[in-house]
Amino acid sequence: MAEIIINGVSRTEFGKGAARRARRDGMVPAVIYGHGAKPAHISLPALELGKALKTSNVLLDIVVDGKTELTLPKSIVRDAIKGTLEHLDLIIVRRGERVIVSVPIHTSGEFDRDGILEHMNTTIEVETEATAIPDFLPLDLTGLVAGLSLYASDVKLPAGVTLISEPHMPVVHLSVRSSHDDVEEADAALAAAAAAASAAAAAPVAEAAPEKKE
Repeated sequence: MAEIIINGVSRTEFGKGAARRARRDGMVPAVIYGHGAKPAHISLPALELGKALKTSNVLLDIVVDGKTELTLPKSIVRDAIKGTLEHLDLIIVRRGERVIVSVPIHTSGEFDRDGILEHMNTTIEVETEATAIPDFLPLDLTGLVAGLSLYASDVKLPAGVTLISEPHMPVVHLSVRSSHDDVEEADAALAAAAAAASAAAAAPVAEAAPEKKE
Protein backbone atom coordinates (compact mmCIF):
# COMPACT_ATOMS: atom_id res chain seq x y z
CA MET A 1 0.00 0.00 0.00
CA ALA A 2 0.98 3.63 -0.39
CA GLU A 3 3.28 5.27 2.16
CA ILE A 4 4.05 8.95 1.66
CA ILE A 5 6.43 11.30 3.48
CA ILE A 6 5.10 14.78 4.26
CA ASN A 7 7.00 17.49 6.09
CA GLY A 8 4.95 19.52 8.55
CA VAL A 9 5.47 22.31 11.09
CA SER A 10 4.40 22.62 14.71
CA ARG A 11 1.44 24.87 15.47
CA THR A 12 1.72 27.43 18.24
CA GLU A 13 -1.48 29.36 17.46
CA PHE A 14 -4.95 27.90 17.91
CA GLY A 15 -8.57 28.87 17.28
CA LYS A 16 -10.58 29.67 14.17
CA GLY A 17 -8.57 32.76 13.29
CA ALA A 18 -5.27 30.89 13.40
CA ALA A 19 -6.76 28.04 11.36
CA ARG A 20 -7.99 30.46 8.69
CA ARG A 21 -4.56 32.08 8.46
CA ALA A 22 -2.91 28.67 8.10
CA ARG A 23 -5.28 27.67 5.29
CA ARG A 24 -4.74 31.01 3.59
CA ASP A 25 -1.01 30.24 3.62
CA GLY A 26 -1.62 26.86 1.95
CA MET A 27 -1.43 24.78 5.12
CA VAL A 28 -3.97 22.43 6.75
CA PRO A 29 -4.27 22.27 10.57
CA ALA A 30 -3.87 18.70 11.88
CA VAL A 31 -3.53 16.75 15.10
CA ILE A 32 -1.46 13.59 15.66
CA TYR A 33 -2.40 11.35 18.59
CA GLY A 34 -2.41 7.75 19.77
CA HIS A 35 -0.26 5.17 21.59
CA GLY A 36 -0.40 7.28 24.74
CA ALA A 37 1.48 10.16 23.14
CA LYS A 38 0.56 13.76 23.89
CA PRO A 39 -1.48 15.17 20.96
CA ALA A 40 0.77 17.10 18.56
CA HIS A 41 -0.80 20.11 16.82
CA ILE A 42 0.78 20.63 13.41
CA SER A 43 0.20 22.15 9.98
CA LEU A 44 0.68 20.26 6.72
CA PRO A 45 1.04 21.56 3.13
CA ALA A 46 -2.42 21.42 1.55
CA LEU A 47 -1.24 20.53 -1.97
CA GLU A 48 0.87 17.54 -0.93
CA LEU A 49 -1.73 16.39 1.57
CA GLY A 50 -4.56 16.63 -0.98
CA LYS A 51 -2.65 14.45 -3.45
CA ALA A 52 -1.82 11.88 -0.76
CA LEU A 53 -5.42 11.60 0.46
CA LYS A 54 -6.63 10.60 -2.99
CA THR A 55 -5.46 7.10 -1.98
CA SER A 56 -7.74 5.31 0.46
CA ASN A 57 -6.15 4.52 3.85
CA VAL A 58 -2.83 6.03 2.83
CA LEU A 59 -0.02 5.79 5.38
CA LEU A 60 1.63 9.14 6.07
CA ASP A 61 5.16 9.50 7.42
CA ILE A 62 4.83 12.91 9.08
CA VAL A 63 8.13 14.66 9.69
CA VAL A 64 8.08 17.53 12.22
CA ASP A 65 11.15 19.02 13.89
CA GLY A 66 13.30 16.10 12.72
CA LYS A 67 10.98 13.46 14.22
CA THR A 68 8.98 11.06 12.03
CA GLU A 69 5.66 9.49 13.01
CA LEU A 70 3.93 6.80 10.96
CA THR A 71 0.25 7.77 10.87
CA LEU A 72 -3.09 6.85 9.37
CA PRO A 73 -5.81 9.42 8.57
CA LYS A 74 -8.64 9.05 11.08
CA SER A 75 -10.91 12.02 10.39
CA ILE A 76 -10.85 14.32 7.36
CA VAL A 77 -12.85 17.57 7.42
CA ARG A 78 -13.54 19.36 4.14
CA ASP A 79 -15.34 22.58 3.26
CA ALA A 80 -18.94 21.63 2.49
CA ILE A 81 -19.06 23.81 -0.64
CA LYS A 82 -15.49 24.08 -1.96
CA GLY A 83 -14.35 20.62 -0.91
CA THR A 84 -11.03 22.03 0.31
CA LEU A 85 -9.27 20.45 3.30
CA GLU A 86 -10.15 22.12 6.60
CA HIS A 87 -8.68 19.82 9.26
CA LEU A 88 -7.16 16.37 9.67
CA ASP A 89 -6.86 13.94 12.59
CA LEU A 90 -4.05 11.40 12.32
CA ILE A 91 -3.53 8.36 14.54
CA ILE A 92 -0.09 6.95 15.24
CA VAL A 93 0.43 3.36 14.08
CA ARG A 94 3.32 0.96 14.49
CA ARG A 95 4.69 -1.45 11.91
CA GLY A 96 3.27 -4.90 12.60
CA GLU A 97 0.29 -3.45 14.47
CA ARG A 98 -3.17 -4.55 13.35
CA VAL A 99 -5.77 -1.85 12.67
CA ILE A 100 -9.45 -1.76 11.73
CA VAL A 101 -10.19 0.24 8.57
CA SER A 102 -12.89 0.65 5.91
CA VAL A 103 -11.71 -0.56 2.50
CA PRO A 104 -13.43 0.19 -0.85
CA ILE A 105 -15.01 -2.66 -2.81
CA HIS A 106 -14.37 -3.01 -6.56
CA THR A 107 -16.85 -5.13 -8.51
CA SER A 108 -16.13 -7.06 -11.70
CA GLY A 109 -17.54 -9.93 -13.74
CA GLU A 110 -20.49 -10.46 -16.07
CA PHE A 111 -23.87 -10.59 -14.36
CA ASP A 112 -27.47 -10.94 -15.56
CA ARG A 113 -28.00 -7.81 -17.67
CA ASP A 114 -31.76 -8.16 -17.31
CA GLY A 115 -31.30 -6.88 -13.76
CA ILE A 116 -30.40 -3.47 -12.31
CA LEU A 117 -27.25 -3.48 -10.16
CA GLU A 118 -27.60 -1.58 -6.87
CA HIS A 119 -24.56 -0.86 -4.67
CA MET A 120 -25.84 -1.16 -1.11
CA ASN A 121 -22.44 -0.63 0.57
CA THR A 122 -19.27 0.53 -1.18
CA THR A 123 -16.85 -0.32 1.67
CA ILE A 124 -16.46 -3.00 4.32
CA GLU A 125 -14.58 -2.94 7.61
CA VAL A 126 -11.63 -5.28 7.99
CA GLU A 127 -8.76 -5.84 10.39
CA THR A 128 -5.31 -5.95 8.86
CA GLU A 129 -1.66 -5.13 9.48
CA ALA A 130 -1.14 -1.35 9.37
CA THR A 131 1.41 -1.45 6.55
CA ALA A 132 -0.53 -3.99 4.47
CA ILE A 133 -3.93 -2.32 4.09
CA PRO A 134 -5.42 -3.30 0.70
CA ASP A 135 -6.16 -0.43 -1.70
CA PHE A 136 -9.45 -2.20 -2.50
CA LEU A 137 -11.18 -5.56 -2.14
CA PRO A 138 -12.56 -7.45 -5.16
CA LEU A 139 -16.11 -8.78 -5.46
CA ASP A 140 -16.85 -11.10 -8.38
CA LEU A 141 -20.36 -10.65 -9.81
CA THR A 142 -20.02 -13.43 -12.38
CA GLY A 143 -23.26 -15.37 -12.72
CA LEU A 144 -25.26 -13.12 -10.37
CA VAL A 145 -28.96 -13.55 -11.22
CA ALA A 146 -31.60 -10.81 -10.99
CA GLY A 147 -33.32 -10.89 -7.62
CA LEU A 148 -30.23 -12.00 -5.68
CA SER A 149 -27.65 -10.20 -3.53
CA LEU A 150 -24.00 -10.58 -2.59
CA TYR A 151 -22.83 -9.92 0.95
CA ALA A 152 -19.73 -8.88 2.89
CA SER A 153 -18.90 -12.57 3.33
CA ASP A 154 -18.71 -12.91 -0.48
CA VAL A 155 -15.87 -10.37 -0.76
CA LYS A 156 -12.52 -12.06 -1.38
CA LEU A 157 -10.07 -11.20 1.41
CA PRO A 158 -6.29 -11.55 1.01
CA ALA A 159 -4.23 -13.51 3.52
CA GLY A 160 -3.91 -11.73 6.85
CA VAL A 161 -7.10 -9.70 6.43
CA THR A 162 -10.09 -10.46 8.70
CA LEU A 163 -13.69 -9.38 8.10
CA ILE A 164 -15.09 -7.09 10.81
CA SER A 165 -18.34 -6.02 9.11
CA GLU A 166 -21.42 -8.17 9.64
CA PRO A 167 -21.02 -11.11 7.21
CA HIS A 168 -24.64 -10.78 6.04
CA MET A 169 -24.31 -7.05 5.32
CA PRO A 170 -25.52 -6.62 1.70
CA VAL A 171 -22.93 -5.19 -0.68
CA VAL A 172 -24.75 -5.38 -4.02
CA HIS A 173 -28.26 -6.35 -5.05
CA LEU A 174 -29.38 -7.16 -8.58
CA SER A 175 -33.01 -6.08 -8.77
CA VAL A 176 -35.45 -7.45 -11.32
CA ARG A 177 -35.73 -5.01 -14.20
CA SER A 178 -38.78 -6.57 -15.90
CA SER A 179 -41.36 -5.69 -13.25
CA HIS A 180 -40.30 -2.05 -13.30
CA ASP A 181 -40.33 -1.97 -17.10
CA ASP A 182 -43.82 -3.56 -17.19
CA VAL A 183 -45.15 -0.83 -14.94
CA GLU A 184 -43.54 1.86 -17.11
CA GLU A 185 -44.93 0.28 -20.29
CA ALA A 186 -48.41 0.00 -18.75
CA ASP A 187 -48.27 3.64 -17.63
CA ALA A 188 -47.14 4.69 -21.10
CA ALA A 189 -49.94 2.70 -22.73
CA LEU A 190 -52.55 4.24 -20.42
CA ALA A 191 -51.18 7.71 -21.08
CA ALA A 192 -51.30 7.12 -24.84
CA ALA A 193 -54.87 5.81 -24.62
CA ALA A 194 -55.96 8.78 -22.52
CA ALA A 195 -54.33 11.21 -24.97
CA ALA A 196 -56.08 9.53 -27.89
CA ALA A 197 -59.43 9.67 -26.10
CA SER A 198 -58.95 13.36 -25.30
CA ALA A 199 -58.02 14.11 -28.89
CA ALA A 200 -61.12 12.27 -30.16
CA ALA A 201 -63.40 14.12 -27.77
CA ALA A 202 -61.98 17.48 -28.79
CA ALA A 203 -62.25 16.83 -32.53
CA PRO A 204 -65.21 18.59 -34.28
CA VAL A 205 -68.02 16.29 -35.37
CA ALA A 206 -68.66 16.36 -39.11
CA GLU A 207 -72.25 17.25 -40.01
CA ALA A 208 -74.06 16.03 -43.05
CA ALA A 209 -74.73 18.73 -45.68
CA PRO A 210 -78.42 19.66 -45.83
CA GLU A 211 -80.31 18.22 -48.76
CA LYS A 212 -81.28 20.66 -51.52
CA LYS A 213 -84.98 20.96 -52.08
CA GLU A 214 -85.98 21.20 -55.65
